Amino acid sequence: MKLGFIGTGNMASAIMGGIISNNVIPADEIIGADLFAPGRERVQKQFGIHVTDSNIEVAQKAEVIILSVKPQFYADVIKEIAGEIKDSQIIITIAPGKTLAWLEEQFGKQVKIVRTMPNTPAMVGAGMTAASPNAYLSEEEISYVKTLLESFSRVEIIPERLMDVVVSTSGSSPAYVFMMIEAMADAAVSGGMPRPQAYQFAAQAVLGSAKMVLDTGKHPGELKDMVCSPAGTTIEAVRVLEERGFRSAIIEAMKVCEEISKNM
Repeated sequence: MKLGFIGTGNMASAIMGGIISNNVIPADEIIGADLFAPGRERVQKQFGIHVTDSNIEVAQKAEVIILSVKPQFYADVIKEIAGEIKDSQIIITIAPGKTLAWLEEQFGKQVKIVRTMPNTPAMVGAGMTAASPNAYLSEEEISYVKTLLESFSRVEIIPERLMDVVVSTSGSSPAYVFMMIEAMADAAVSGGMPRPQAYQFAAQAVLGSAKMVLDTGKHPGELKDMVCSPAGTTIEAVRVLEERGFRSAIIEAMKVCEEISKNM
């Protein structure tokens, strides 16, 4: 098998879907392990991959293994599979707070590891993923891992010291954006708009604004100024947001998120 998953939850499903739909690896070359029978049966039915209840079977069969279990289960899973991992295999992790040094210590030997941090928009093929490989991967292997990740996400190779910043900037930030969309929709409903329509207007505005930042390359402040006509409606809304500490609240929330990630 070319690719194995230990854990078949939402993030694993997003990764499987991207890899299979983009013809990076065929379904019959992918195996997923999950102790929860409905979970593994779901991905088998949805994607046509091989499934098992044995983590060791994945470790024995897969060339690349993605550890897609909750961070609190990493130590137990690694202890279970460490003896089966060969020098040629690559381990990809998606757990915040689990450093390369900690992961290598858990395996107790030299293992090729790529620490990554994807985010939930990967579930709709619009994710953002940071990746930090350890010293044992070749450039060719890093390129291969990047190809896997790019099937469901934009990817940046970063120094590991920035990984906790990534957690706050893209890993957790969808929650902040969802809160903003919800608040915008609530305001629209207050103004008389039906709620389904309110979500559509608010979400599309966020999607389009993000696309403008990425596609134009313009500074977000410049794009904001383009919307703010003199004595207009938007500049007054911006004034109120500044008065209420909008930017400061976001910055402070992200700093707390970063600190929590460092201490996980």
